Amino acid sequence: MMISVKDRAVLRRLADRWARAAELPVHRNTADQWRRLNRLERGKPMVWINEICWAEIEEAQRRETTDPFCRSVEGTMRRTLYQWDHLRADMVVEPWFPCDIVVGGTGLGIQLKERTISHGAVKSHGYEPVIKDEADIEKIKDPVLVPDWEKTEENFQALQRAFGDILPVRKQGVVSTWFAPWDLLVTWWGVQEALTDLTERPALVHRAMDRLTSALISQLEQRERLGLLSLNNGNCRVGSGGLGYTELLPQKDFDGARVRSMDLWGSATAQIFSEVSPAMHEEFALKHELRWLERFGLNCYGCCEPLHRKVEMLKKVPRLRRISMSPRVDIDVAAAAVGDRYIYSHKPNPAILASDVWNPEAARRELRDALDRTRGCVVEVILKDISTVRHDPKRLSDWAAVASEVTEAYA
Repeated sequence: MMISVKDRAVLRRLADRWARAAELPVHRNTADQWRRLNRLERGKPMVWINEICWAEIEEAQRRETTDPFCRSVEGTMRRTLYQWDHLRADMVVEPWFPCDIVVGGTGLGIQLKERTISHGAVKSHGYEPVIKDEADIEKIKDPVLVPDWEKTEENFQALQRAFGDILPVRKQGVVSTWFAPWDLLVTWWGVQEALTDLTERPALVHRAMDRLTSALISQLEQRERLGLLSLNNGNCRVGSGGLGYTELLPQKDFDGARVRSMDLWGSATAQIFSEVSPAMHEEFALKHELRWLERFGLNCYGCCEPLHRKVEMLKKVPRLRRISMSPRVDIDVAAAAVGDRYIYSHKPNPAILASDVWNPEAARRELRDALDRTRGCVVEVILKDISTVRHDPKRLSDWAAVASEVTEAYA
């Protein structure tokens, strides 16, 4: 791969900014604070912002390179640098750039039938059921992964030549072990149809979840066998929560080369089960998810589903460390149930950023209220699912400043 002189110059300027940001000593302290949190030690609630509406932030969207690969790298750099400059909170910038291992494969065998309606950068989705009976379940196949080591090396060498003397480049495999089989299943089954069949055709639902879970575990086993996993005990998002910095991973018998699932943070979620009872959640989701979660060294659970009345059920998750508490939870019930046994992953409602008139003091009050009510917990604050800031990026930087100030007061 030959990178043009112009594209190389752009990437080198951005790499220099990245390297200068990464050398600041604050990152070591911030990483240590994430390790403290992940040890379940109380202190300053850690704050991180992700799932940002980048389409509304012109500075982060700007591209000066022309080659598609270079534009992708430029995008990663510009988004990281924008976040560091304007809404860093407790983010960390590491002194190296990731080069992802290129992997192809056969997929899971099901063809999605989807209808979308665009609302700017946000889309509404509708799904036509493609799983209707036992025969359709058999269409779910174990995926076959095909790593492209030659293309990976080509990309790696291109980045090395472009800016490796400024910012080291590292090959990186899969670090996110996101496990959300129900997110997939409802797109194939239909949301209303799947939830109705929890009572009308429970055996069929179990059969589908068993087949899909087996297929995803097969994919995980291939990643492990083929050397496609990388450690996520550092500057990686784990579950739907914060950063994975921990000295508890990898396992003590890790050989330094072959990463196993037990050396990693794992996660699971059943977001469509927001209104499903704890008993049905356990029967139709957790029972199957445990086959996945038992393979990991530390685990996270949940995303957007309110889990305040399901913590007792989640005690069955091995090595559970972090529970997502969505904007729809009863904070008092959730805090009492979680206590200091797990990380309370507080999710502020991002709708506050979409109001007609931006009110940072309202954001301050909401956050103070949440932290007052979770004083006995080990807390992180994760602002995510940000669909819009009404094309006013300053709202995000204001929120980051407010969150940093408020959490320092609770240190």
